[in-house]
Amino acid sequence: MSFENLGLAPALLSALQSAGFDTPTPVQASAIPQALQGHDLMVSSQTGSGKTAAFMLPALHRIAGKPANKGRGVQVLVLTPTRELALQVDAATRQYGKDLADLRTTTVVGGMPYGAQLRALSRRVDVLVATPGRLIDHLNARRVDLSTVHTLVLDEADRMLDMGFIEDIEAIVSRTPAARQTLLFSATLDGTVARLAEGMMREPRRIEMAGQRDKHANITQALLYADDPAHKMRLLDHLLRDASLDQAIVFTSTKRGADDLADRLTDQGFPAAALHGDMNQRQRTRTLSQLQRGQLRILVATDVAARGIDVQGISHAVNFDLPMQAEDYVHRIGRTGRAGRSGLAFTLVTHAERHKVRRIEQYIGQPIPPQVIAGLEPTRIVRSGPPSKGGRRPGFGKPSFGKPGYGKPGGYGRPEGESGSRGGYGKPAGEFGQRSHYAKPEGDFAPRPHYGKPGGEFGHGAPRQGRDGEGRPAGAAPRRPGDPKPSYGKPGYGKSRKPEFAGQGRPAEGRGPRPAGDRPHAPRSGGKPARRDYA
Repeated sequence: MSFENLGLAPALLSALQSAGFDTPTPVQASAIPQALQGHDLMVSSQTGSGKTAAFMLPALHRIAGKPANKGRGVQVLVLTPTRELALQVDAATRQYGKDLADLRTTTVVGGMPYGAQLRALSRRVDVLVATPGRLIDHLNARRVDLSTVHTLVLDEADRMLDMGFIEDIEAIVSRTPAARQTLLFSATLDGTVARLAEGMMREPRRIEMAGQRDKHANITQALLYADDPAHKMRLLDHLLRDASLDQAIVFTSTKRGADDLADRLTDQGFPAAALHGDMNQRQRTRTLSQLQRGQLRILVATDVAARGIDVQGISHAVNFDLPMQAEDYVHRIGRTGRAGRSGLAFTLVTHAERHKVRRIEQYIGQPIPPQVIAGLEPTRIVRSGPPSKGGRRPGFGKPSFGKPGYGKPGGYGRPEGESGSRGGYGKPAGEFGQRSHYAKPEGDFAPRPHYGKPGGEFGHGAPRQGRDGEGRPAGAAPRRPGDPKPSYGKPGYGKSRKPEFAGQGRPAEGRGPRPAGDRPHAPRSGGKPARRDYA
């Protein structure tokens, strides 16, 4: 199939031919014909699949078939989550529509001066590419009119929802006509994205080319374990000195981390620069231009830059820090292997981050094989393969600690006890099955004395001196059934043993009422102890 078979306007076909695009990608071949028929679409495809042309070519085809809008209204509105993606869509729109008469496109994003945007919005705008936050500012100030929009595009809708733009999107959509055509592109079409589509789309058709869990068959993925941050830097240095590396993008979890890592790489002689959200638009545009022209070899970026960067020369993607969300891993490694090319994706992790790797592996539906670089081996080797239940590595059962028939025999390879009882971490059990004591030879178990109990033949202590086996004084008559337990000279139950108070407690033979005055101290008066006169 070629673009001529899709029924696009001749002006668009000439622009595509001059740009070198002859054959549509699978998502373009599936989405463009249905969009030309006027259907609302929900499209799921992986990054780098050509989705920008999938929604922009039908929108431009509709503009080409009608005279230019002479009012101030917008015909096509494209919402994107980031400035980089908005600029990329704007550049692609200008490329596809360069042969359309008097086509005007405008970008409204945060981080750019208001003056230039105000001048652009004061004139006719055919295609408006915007981020939700800045567009809301212009709508509240009545600087833009969306009542003439015939095509609304939500690009990377899942990312906009993750960034908290749901209320802004709903406010923007409410300003557009109800009879518009809506094209929604997202990595996943479930959950919040599906609920969002229900309220703004009319019987949408679903096109799922490849979901978020696409395995990126053209990208070779690998895990590199590091013992500490210094070890991780040595691994990164080795990767960046690979002779097959054309350009690389290195991802960090924080903006400060991106700046610090870019400075360190620059000091080591790499042509590197940082890209993150704290940079103004001029700095970000200059950095991306240097990357596209090949003046930069290493780009250190945060997740904000993971979406919208389309540089075909990026051969390596390195996760210096793991992403916060598992789905961001797919977008990170999707910066390489663009347009059918092959790519390499390396993830540097410590052993303490193994649980995060498991979440990513579960999300993408495949294991990420670990690799070891000769000379940079970690001190602890992690075996490949899916993790077993309960967090134990394959081949390790629940420890039995010597219990026969429970888990692995002997527990972690420790021998079982001779009599089948617990042997104490593999130490042999005693002769009569009792638990052995650490560092004591077999059979040499000095029993702990048991006071007040009759001595026994097998390890029980002798009776306490002066008492028999039941704690009675030597020579005392045996207790008959039903007799209370004697106190044997104790000054009342729980009372003091001091000689001066002996016998003042309750008698040992009974628990009757205490006689009046049977107290060693003065009686209470009025609920309070009587005062003593120390004169």
